Amino acid sequence: MDVYTLGEAFAVVTSGRIRHEHEARLDVAGAELTVAVGLARLGHAAAWLGKVGGDEIGARILTALRGEGVDVSDARVDDASPTGLLLKESRLGQAARVTYYRTGTRLTQGNVPTDRIAASRVLHVSGIAAALGARDAMHAAVRAARLAGVTVSVAVNYRDQLWPDLREAEEILSALACSADVLFVRQNELDLVKPALGGDREVIVIRGARGASVRVDGVRHDAPSLGTPVVDPTGSGDAFAAGYLSALLERLHPADRLRRGALLAAFAVSSTSEWQGLPTRAELPLLESDV
Repeated sequence: MDVYTLGEAFAVVTSGRIRHEHEARLDVAGAELTVAVGLARLGHAAAWLGKVGGDEIGARILTALRGEGVDVSDARVDDASPTGLLLKESRLGQAARVTYYRTGTRLTQGNVPTDRIAASRVLHVSGIAAALGARDAMHAAVRAARLAGVTVSVAVNYRDQLWPDLREAEEILSALACSADVLFVRQNELDLVKPALGGDREVIVIRGARGASVRVDGVRHDAPSLGTPVVDPTGSGDAFAAGYLSALLERLHPADRLRRGALLAAFAVSSTSEWQGLPTRAELPLLESDV
């Protein structure tokens, strides 16, 4: 396995104002789901661990992941709880009102296959799972990876609605970030994880329209974002992480890792789905000339 990841997946219902609208679009999403699909489309072996409900939405999530070539053999189906749902009501332009009906990841430490993680090249986790009741499972996965010498990749992915206590968020996310070999952090998350910004880890700072940077072996590398039309920016950071990890697995130069991250982010924002617009290996050259 190239990359093993774990986290939440849920349904996304997109519509106009619900009280008036008669049509809606159904999709599935999740930060780690996007990373897994992005890597699989580029030809990497990716696995996703999560729990879904024993309902049609849960079945759709697993069907979508299998269809993309993502290994879901460790995923769990919980008949006692429904799969979570996100309601996105389009208002003005790209602005949307988002309402979550979350049930959490529901993963426990016993759900984590430490042997499979130890046999992977990269473990990828995010702060979303830490906020949704899967801390024990995530810590078990990180411990297994570190004991086996597996690269630990962490995306901070701070969501203020999931952390009513900012101090708790800083404490937990900083500890998680300090366990990373590769850390993805948005510009506005830097203050949350200050203790993790030093040391030898690769810290990739994602600055949205201003591109991204990483410091490796004391040298800073930068890459611009692509000026592609933005349909929906949701999921661009996770797409960036997938592109960066893909290039890391291929041992590309840090600047090339940033460029591939920017490419996948550009593909992601050009679609109404967080993952459906992600490119295959053959499609990467469609935007590479613009980097």
